Amino acid sequence: MTASAEAQRLLPRPLLITLTVLLCAMVLTPILYIVLASLNTDVGVAGGEFWPSTFSGESYTQIWTTAALSTGIVNSLIVCGLTAVASALLGTTTAYVLVRYAFVGRLTILRGLVGLQSIPGTLMLLPVFVLFSSAGNYLGLTVIGTRWGLFVAYLTFALPFSTWVMVTYLRAMPRELEEAARTEGASTLVILRRIVFPLSLPAIVVSGIFAFLLGWNDVLFASVLTRPETQTAAVALQIFGSTQEGGALPVYSQMMAASLICAAPVVLLYLAFQRYLVGGLTAGGVK
Repeated sequence: MTASAEAQRLLPRPLLITLTVLLCAMVLTPILYIVLASLNTDVGVAGGEFWPSTFSGESYTQIWTTAALSTGIVNSLIVCGLTAVASALLGTTTAYVLVRYAFVGRLTILRGLVGLQSIPGTLMLLPVFVLFSSAGNYLGLTVIGTRWGLFVAYLTFALPFSTWVMVTYLRAMPRELEEAARTEGASTLVILRRIVFPLSLPAIVVSGIFAFLLGWNDVLFASVLTRPETQTAAVALQIFGSTQEGGALPVYSQMMAASLICAAPVVLLYLAFQRYLVGGLTAGGVK
């Protein structure tokens, strides 16, 4: 029995349609309001208009001068993009070793990967800040306030998740192709490049996108570990919103426009890799 037939058996068709419409309305109504508010004027949004009396796209042009979005978006794309690529590649190679080889401490590492997911990031903020400050003093390096320092912090939290995603995926991958390649004289690096990486592409995309989102949505670590010239888009948006709240007329329209601009890269990322996401979350044991 298919999922749709099972759902219709549990619920009458009219009730199923009603619930579906209500759920879609709950999700789409806030998004519609944000889009309409971004096309409205600040006075109209402050006055409580849901449907703009006059449509205007001025907020999308004004936001680049009232908020440091351009610098923040560039920094976010650089840091989060590098985090996604590094965590996906390192997670795949690490997971391959953990799945295909038996050595002392292997189970401890696997259990540690699961345990690390339960540690709240807020508890790690102070230790990471102190560690980066100490490293800067002892090694003579500037860590805090740099893009690469934020990249290291994000990679620390993204790599365990990416590794565990790849572990669950590679466990379900048959060994016959690798064994056949070894009989032909292929090395481990050749197997990784020509067999493991191509067959694991859906899971690699999933782990990379989740690592990208971890950095893109972060405000806490980016607020502490960056300077104004290295702050991310999330920090720029948070600073812009907090500074405008105290004004005589909050620029709500520009806030909505800035929110949509910051969300656009993530939406485009999902649209570009949608088919890989579906395959990575359903195949190979990744559920």
